[in-house]
Amino acid sequence: MALAIFDLDNTLLGGDSDHAWGEFLVDRKLVDGNAFREANDRFYQQYKDGNLDIQAYLEFALQPLTRFSPEELTELHRDFMTHYIAPMRLPKADALIAKHKAAGDHCMIMTATNTFITRPIAESLGIPDIIGSEAEVIDGRYTGKPAGTPCFQEGKVILLKQRIQEKGYKLAGSTFYSDSHNDLPLLRLVENPVVVDPDEKLLKEALRQGWPVISLRD
Repeated sequence: MALAIFDLDNTLLGGDSDHAWGEFLVDRKLVDGNAFREANDRFYQQYKDGNLDIQAYLEFALQPLTRFSPEELTELHRDFMTHYIAPMRLPKADALIAKHKAAGDHCMIMTATNTFITRPIAESLGIPDIIGSEAEVIDGRYTGKPAGTPCFQEGKVILLKQRIQEKGYKLAGSTFYSDSHNDLPLLRLVENPVVVDPDEKLLKEALRQGWPVISLRD
């Protein structure tokens, strides 16, 4: 069984779920609108530029979760899925996932976005196996602190190797799909790197390496 690994934001989705969650919080007036939006946009630009402080960003992104009960968060996420994530869905992404499943591959999502946001999205895509940045939970509530290794840049390699050791997966025949130059460490690790609607830095590297470049956008 070969591994088919997918980045989520701007790869399987036609947008960024992490940034969109920030927009959702502002639109629903659940945070200080102007200040939060400015910080959210600034962190997102740093991510695209390749100089994001992932710990600082996770602390920013996770802090609002501390204000709500698990039941309230479930309702908020349901609203988020309907009005922000559903419009990002890509039929070509669904078809690609179905192709790998039909081939008997084990599908997995690896994303820097925290798993509160992304686990329900992954499940809606039919990929329950997800590795993302984790948040600390104590007595059933989020503390606002990250937990463990962030699933970002070299962290994706560390976490994938841990999962391979735990589950007995193999890197032989593995494929990874991503849009971002932040994922170069993992793209270089797998046997079959595939670049999807890439940013400029990743496109240049893909052309230099001779990696396949595809689009899942309409």
